[in-house]
Amino acid sequence: MMFRLMLTTALAVLPLAATAQEITVGAANMAPYLDPGRDHSNVGSQFYYNSFDTLIDRDHTKLEPEWVPALATSWELISPTVMELKLRDGVKFHNGDPMTADDVIFSLNRMMQATFPPYVVRAKDRLANFPEAEKVDESTIRIHANREEPLWETLISLQQVMIIPEAYTKALTGDPDVAEDSDFEAFALAPVGTGPYKIESFQPGEKLVWTRFDDFWGEKAPLERVNVVQIAETASRVTALKTGEADIVTNIAPDQLSLIDNDPALKTAGSATALFHVMIMNQNHPKLEDPRIRQAMSLAIDRDALNEALWLGKAIVPSTHTMAEMGELHQPDLVTFEYDPERAKALLAEAGYDGFEITYDTAPSYYTNGVLAAQAIMEMWAAVGINGKIVVGDKWTGNSPDLMARNWSNPMYFADPFGSFGVMWAPDGPSQSEGRFNTDEAYAKTWDRFRYSTDVAVRKAAYAELMERVKADPAVLPLYRPFESWGMKTAINWAPMPGHIPYVLDFRAGSISLAGS
Repeated sequence: MMFRLMLTTALAVLPLAATAQEITVGAANMAPYLDPGRDHSNVGSQFYYNSFDTLIDRDHTKLEPEWVPALATSWELISPTVMELKLRDGVKFHNGDPMTADDVIFSLNRMMQATFPPYVVRAKDRLANFPEAEKVDESTIRIHANREEPLWETLISLQQVMIIPEAYTKALTGDPDVAEDSDFEAFALAPVGTGPYKIESFQPGEKLVWTRFDDFWGEKAPLERVNVVQIAETASRVTALKTGEADIVTNIAPDQLSLIDNDPALKTAGSATALFHVMIMNQNHPKLEDPRIRQAMSLAIDRDALNEALWLGKAIVPSTHTMAEMGELHQPDLVTFEYDPERAKALLAEAGYDGFEITYDTAPSYYTNGVLAAQAIMEMWAAVGINGKIVVGDKWTGNSPDLMARNWSNPMYFADPFGSFGVMWAPDGPSQSEGRFNTDEAYAKTWDRFRYSTDVAVRKAAYAELMERVKADPAVLPLYRPFESWGMKTAINWAPMPGHIPYVLDFRAGSISLAGS
């Protein structure tokens, strides 16, 4: 009865069946706000590429970065710390305003010189090397770096530096000549970009509607309308797909794929996404300060068994915090994380572990298979003598001094180890700022060589040193790259592209087509 009630409630907000150029997406989660500058979440990352543009884009059909013009038609380094970009003519925002050099400078400096607290965090963990952007003339801008930058195009193509309209944003609240925090809060509920789809309506946490933007500067959008509706329960999403109430559904676990693939009107597409589900451990919890206990917590987990049981072997279990998308910096030869239950038992004995309870926090549905993985980990811990307990709740506990362990994710925000491990585990980065991870001068010096060297060999060697530090004093264990799948009608030609960050719903020209349209 409860399932039927939940399903009825979810489907009640869905529109009628799709037309030839209209689709409905049943999404596991819907963002509480839409602002590409502040957003850092797996949920939010789905929703920006259709409506916003960066200055530099990449060919998302390819794993290796191939940079292509977007709102900038060309770019060049005029010194090791200054890049000059030429802006595209004739670009319009969704509200009809023409895009100007002033809009671009406003968009970049709102992040590079951030004062709005959410922007300050994103600027710190991604854009700290960029003090400012400046206008040269109406078609030319320059971006300045503090130090020689090995990742110019990569960082200028980030979601966080997508371009937004200055006058529109400043006029949302208060003084129309001043960018106020309240303007950015209002923008997140009424966002405007330059992409092929404008956001017609947005109900935070519930529904998003995109419609084709006829004044888009590039190839027009293939769809007239896209309705994205949150359907939290996997079974409800599958039912919505089977009944025709949804045309695409997100986040389908492997054990549900046959329910879709066995239906001749339906199909699935999936991949091991460029993201790690991880276990994090609080180095500063009084009972976990001895690194041998945290080593044992990690060594006790048979990640290959988790992959087979939860992902039917389709996930990728890493030997270190690396993935093929990192290109030249991919280092699968490093062995930072492994399964060794006998070593775990020995370390617990050496540390004098007396059986005290170790809590493991998880959200009820945010991560596909998150609770099932937690249950399996408890059994693996018990096998080596660890007394574990699962705590399920929607509240984020990664910043709590009472945290002992929990699940989390480390997405690849951009194709470099700095874009995954780096964003999360930098000196003074999110993990340290939340009080559960410690760095010191030696770590910072190694980090500096990894982050800023323009010699790939030096960067790789420094990253290997960082991984050794993580192995000796662990605060994170990458469990696996989850195999995430999307279900859809057979008439829809769409699949996630290898060059995108995780979960992006790319419905631009060339990315999706409908039979008969």
